Amino acid sequence: MNYMKCKKCGEKAVIKMRQHKLALCKPHFLEWIPEQTERFIKKYAMFSRHEKILVAVSGGKDSLSLWDVLWRLGYSVDGVYIHLGVDGGVNYSAVSEKYAAEFAHSRALGLQVVNVPQIYGATVPELAESTSRGQGRACSVCGLVKRHIMNQVAYDGNYQVLVTGHNLDDEAAALFGNTITWSTEMLQRQGVVLKEAPGFARKTKPFCRFYERETAAYALLSGIPYIYDECPFSIGSKSLYYKDVLNRLEEENPGIKLNFYLGFLRARECGFIPQKDVSPERYAQRCPICNQPTTTDGLCSFCRLVSRE
Repeated sequence: MNYMKCKKCGEKAVIKMRQHKLALCKPHFLEWIPEQTERFIKKYAMFSRHEKILVAVSGGKDSLSLWDVLWRLGYSVDGVYIHLGVDGGVNYSAVSEKYAAEFAHSRALGLQVVNVPQIYGATVPELAESTSRGQGRACSVCGLVKRHIMNQVAYDGNYQVLVTGHNLDDEAAALFGNTITWSTEMLQRQGVVLKEAPGFARKTKPFCRFYERETAAYALLSGIPYIYDECPFSIGSKSLYYKDVLNRLEEENPGIKLNFYLGFLRARECGFIPQKDVSPERYAQRCPICNQPTTTDGLCSFCRLVSRE
């Protein structure tokens, strides 16, 4: 019988990871992902078992798989879902929330839902339209909104750590874009762990070394339902273009994305790319409305956005 064999047991493999020269069957793959996640957590000193962790949940494969893995590993972990009011003809935000809520209910996990239109009176697309960022800049507005709300929920809930489901494809695409434009400020911000700043939880990315196909395989093999549609506003984005370029390179050179990203992390460790300043002096001011730390006088960027200033 001619089929791909699991390297650990010799049974039929369900996935081949060329960058590792590794093929695994379903049971061993579902063991391998948590094992590797635990290894990454320890290697990069992301968090410990006594810390309270908040997962930013989107309803997609990466964040739900990450939440599942951390739960299975025994970490104290809750979720937050941010309803952005994105429709795109597929009722995107509502469907995503449904998957996140069903996942949390099935495992008796805590999920906090923050509904942006209900609380702030406008959807993210509407906020983008009403600002100088303008139409077509919904992604930048979305990022600002999500960062602010995640920070607020983490702070109010006394969570020491905020984790996101960014995978290797996400990180390599961001790194590629920031490198070819030499966006030094963005390069300084990127990393596995973003150290705590006053008033902010530590941010980490436990899935940063897994390829997207691996997190998707974990979700499918674990029976985790998730939203398959991409966010309507991501269509035509530079990040998807960068991912396509890197995928073509990966096809000819297995492991090149991983080596690219790991090389960047080594450069950070050597001080070639210093981490963004998180000193108390940098965040000395507080926004008079939300009380979150800010680097500017007066209202923070988020409060200016929702106040339409």
